[in-house]
Amino acid sequence: MDTRILLQVFLRTYMVGATFNTRGMQNVGLAFIMEPGLRALYGADPAALKRARGRYLKHYNTHPYWTPLLAGIFLAMERKIAAGLLPADILPKLRTTTVYTLSALGDSFFGGSFLVMWSLVGVNLAAADRIWLLALWVLLCLAALQFFKMFTFGRGYAQGLAFLQRLKSWGLIDWGRRLKLVNGVLLALFVLQVAPRGGLWTPAWAGCAVLLAACGMFRSRDRDLILAALVLGGLAVPWERVLPFVSM
Repeated sequence: MDTRILLQVFLRTYMVGATFNTRGMQNVGLAFIMEPGLRALYGADPAALKRARGRYLKHYNTHPYWTPLLAGIFLAMERKIAAGLLPADILPKLRTTTVYTLSALGDSFFGGSFLVMWSLVGVNLAAADRIWLLALWVLLCLAALQFFKMFTFGRGYAQGLAFLQRLKSWGLIDWGRRLKLVNGVLLALFVLQVAPRGGLWTPAWAGCAVLLAACGMFRSRDRDLILAALVLGGLAVPWERVLPFVSM
């Protein structure tokens, strides 16, 4: 498949959510993405082209950052199907398993860890009035994201499902846990930057910041218990006496 068609498929991955619907989620967007590749493979056989299009109009939903990888893998599999090396009915089965696995991984790593870190670094730089560093950070992350999409699309097309084994070796789940620890520290730093100063406020907020950073090491259940204890403790504290004392 020539470079021009691959580029068309890749660029269309940015529009995967343009026709999002409650029935098929991102399915119309996926069919739109695959159209140039399917036409190149099945253009001479209208019946085969129609069947290939139908394979991508079924339910599809995953994290958008994984769509280039999946489009590359699907295109590699369609190439083998067109050549008679794979049966057409194997694609829907493999697609369902792969899509939902990557969806959970994307929500955990990108949505739950990396994007939170990106925003926390940004608000810390903004609070410190480091506007140029903030602009550089945003541009660096955007450029890294585009490289990630292009790289995974190329590897997905070149290696097909075999690339998923390499992806597994990246240990993104473990990296997500590490980033959550970093996010706790970043949140603590932000609290220290915007918290009131003077009197006992500084050590009080410093203690809260340390607790926030430490919460990144706890399990979700433990964090919920700590949050509940803090809320109940806050309701029991006689703030009308505490605040004048702390401000001294």
